[in-house]
Amino acid sequence: MKKLKRKDYEKALEPMQEELAALARWARHGGRRIVVVFEGRDTAGKGGAIDAIRAHLNPRQCRIAALPKPTEREASQWYFQRYVPYLPAAGEIVLFDRSWYNRAGVEKVMGFASDAQVKAFLQQAPQFERQLVDDGILLFKYWLCCDQAQQEQRFAERLDDPLKRWKLSPIDLQARAKYADYTRAREAMLKATHTDFAPWTLVDFNDQKRGRLTLLRDFLDRLPDTRVPPDTVDFAPLPGKPLKERFGALNPIATYHG
Repeated sequence: MKKLKRKDYEKALEPMQEELAALARWARHGGRRIVVVFEGRDTAGKGGAIDAIRAHLNPRQCRIAALPKPTEREASQWYFQRYVPYLPAAGEIVLFDRSWYNRAGVEKVMGFASDAQVKAFLQQAPQFERQLVDDGILLFKYWLCCDQAQQEQRFAERLDDPLKRWKLSPIDLQARAKYADYTRAREAMLKATHTDFAPWTLVDFNDQKRGRLTLLRDFLDRLPDTRVPPDTVDFAPLPGKPLKERFGALNPIATYHG
């Protein structure tokens, strides 16, 4: 399958983003709470998929949760505890750029968690998610897939591009040789945590544009009818001629001319 051209991608994306705006109204008016978990291999495209969802939504309503390495105190807590404060309140959407599933992925593969800790996590994760769903949270879990050759190409692009270099961490470089280990860890995770009430959805992200569209279409199609009329706004004419900016204490800096 040919890679999707930018103009074709944007043409397909625009109506979906209008649906996302309607979803945000629906969530706000109905007090719904939505959690979307994004997991996958390094370079798969989690950031781009998240940006496609939140690009035209109010950042106060739609938030990204991307937690750093746990502190010493957090490492001593119940594992799920540090994620609970990031869960949505009524009307909110939270997009987890990686999530509690770190324990079954990078922590397991890179040796940051013991076998006992990983085993306990795989037993407890469905129980934790059962509580979220039973409390009314709409939970979606996506795993973004890409082949190793594609991953290598994207690592090289990050290395060569100064605007993407920040995405290339020492952990990413160590993980390059562990592609098969991540596959085994993923399969164990799916086997233990793919449930009727919180299922996983795998999306092919070898072509990131097609992957984003596939993910968005699936996400939107799994929601109920979200059509809510836009809020009525009284946009009355100005009482007089529009005013120009006037300055007293300070003037604007010189305009950029290139």
